[in-house]
Order: sequence, then C-alpha cells, then structure tokens
Amino acid sequence: MTVELPDIASEDCQALGSILARVGDKWTVLIVVLLGDGPKRFNEIKRMVGGISQRMLTFTLRGLERDGLVTRTVFPTKPPRVEYGLTKLGSTLWEAVEPLGSWARAHVSEILKSREKFDKKDAG
Repeated sequence: MTVELPDIASEDCQALGSILARVGDKWTVLIVVLLGDGPKRFNEIKRMVGGISQRMLTFTLRGLERDGLVTRTVFPTKPPRVEYGLTKLGSTLWEAVEPLGSWARAHVSEILKSREKFDKKDAG
C-alpha cells in the first residue's frame, strides 16, 4: 500500500519539523499535560516534573512561551510571584497530548514489566 503525501515546500518542512520537535519533546508534553488543569508556579511545575533541571525547565517554558503555547504572568508581590498557564493555542495542544499522557499512565506498570523482562533476556 502506497500513501500519497502532499507536496510540501522545503521551508514548510523546516517549519513543521521545528514545531513537531517542540511539541514532541518529552518535557513539553509533561508540562503541557500538567498545565491542562490550570496555571502553576515555576517551583510547583519543577516538583511535579521529576528529573527536570531548573535550567531545562526554564528553557522549555521560554520555548513554549515563544511559540504562543504558554503565558507567563508576573504578579506584583514581594517577592514577585510568577505563574505559567496555557494559552488558547496551548489548550488545543493539551487536547492532543492529554490522551497520550492518559495512555502512558494507564500502561506504565505493564511497560516497565516488559522492559525488565526484555533486559533480563538480553543480558543473559
């Protein structure tokens, strides 16, 4: 079976590739899923996303903000409080990746068992 692909200009492919790289990044998916139920503070996101460094979280949030997927709101308190939330566009991404997150949560133990079984077989 052959699939006909639309003729896409080289510059369109580059733009599409950069967008898919952003939305396909593991940190992006985790952060977007977490922000799906409302805005969160930086440290709250950092606590919820295990294993992400402060530098990587900052880098990812800036990229999401640049792409119009996340808003950064600074509240005039001392010290300043900063919250990150999904934009309208970001909410459409959440609608796309949330089922993937749900699937991963539903099957995590099954996949971890399979990995363990495979690794034992491969090692010995």
